[in-house]
Order: sequence, then structure tokens, then C-alpha cells
Amino acid sequence: MDKWFNVGKIVNVHGLKGEVRVISTTDFVAQRFKPGNHLFLFMPGANSNSPIELKVVSHRTHKNFELLTFEGFEDVNLVEKFRDGILKVPEDQLGALDEGEFYFHEIVGCLVCTVHGEEIGKVTEILTPGANDVWVIKPKTGRDILIPYIAQIVKKIDVKEKIILIEPMEGLLS
Repeated sequence: MDKWFNVGKIVNVHGLKGEVRVISTTDFVAQRFKPGNHLFLFMPGANSNSPIELKVVSHRTHKNFELLTFEGFEDVNLVEKFRDGILKVPEDQLGALDEGEFYFHEIVGCLVCTVHGEEIGKVTEILTPGANDVWVIKPKTGRDILIPYIAQIVKKIDVKEKIILIEPMEGLLS
């Protein structure tokens, strides 16, 4: 069974020529949505063992969305049914990263501890609101903790051991 990774969600159609409006969930927009690439569409409630393979014909960015058209689906009536579908790629399309770079799926699930050995919790989600990513940490008790992914705080990441060491600034954990 293949391992799949989300790269976007189709939220609407755009115009009459089969463009779909996509909210991207990838840091590699130009690479993932490049014309000629193959994406796999998973529809809610459908059999997850049989995604729809789509070949990207065109890609452009409009406002906060990625607009895509797919080969054989150049009409609004053909793509309306894709709304709420999740676009994914198989693991073999991920590609290698430079040293010090990580995929989101490698960070989610990691245990976060302070450099002094205090266990904080596990990363449950990564938010990308702007200048830097924010990691959502679920402690054993209490509310979620938000940790900005910046060098002053995140000191070491070991995705193989699933451990992240941080040096929290004053007030970050309270």
C-alpha cells in the first residue's frame, strides 16, 4: 500500500474552462503543480484505494489560491464534482531535502522537550500563518502550546528519534 501526502485541497471551481481553486498545503508549490506532473485526487467518502489520477495542464496563482487545470477536464461541468477533494502525491514523489529541512509529516508526532530535559508534549499540527511556521504541541494536560519554528527557540530536531529540543523564551510555556 502506498503512503500518500497531501499537497492541496480543491475548494471551488474558477471560471468555465475547468480551472479548480486549490488551497495549497505544500511548501513546494511550483514543483508540485508544474504542468505535466501527476496528482492523485481523493474524494471524501470514496474508496481511498482508488484515487483519480490527474495530469496538470496549467497552474497559476490567483490571490491566495492555486488555480489548476487537468488533462481531459477542461470544462467547469467536469470538475465541479472535484470540490472538497484532497490532492496528494505518493511517497516516491517527495524528493530529497537539503540538510536541516524537513517535511511536515516528519515533524508531526515528534516529542518536544526543553534543552534541560523537561517534556513538553507532542507536535500535533503545523500552522503556516506567515513569516514562520508555528508548531501546535499537545501536552499531557492542559491547553495546546504554540511554538514558533525559529532558531532562537528550536535548538535540535532529530526526526529519526522523533525528538525536538527547544529553549523556550520567557512566558512561552505559561
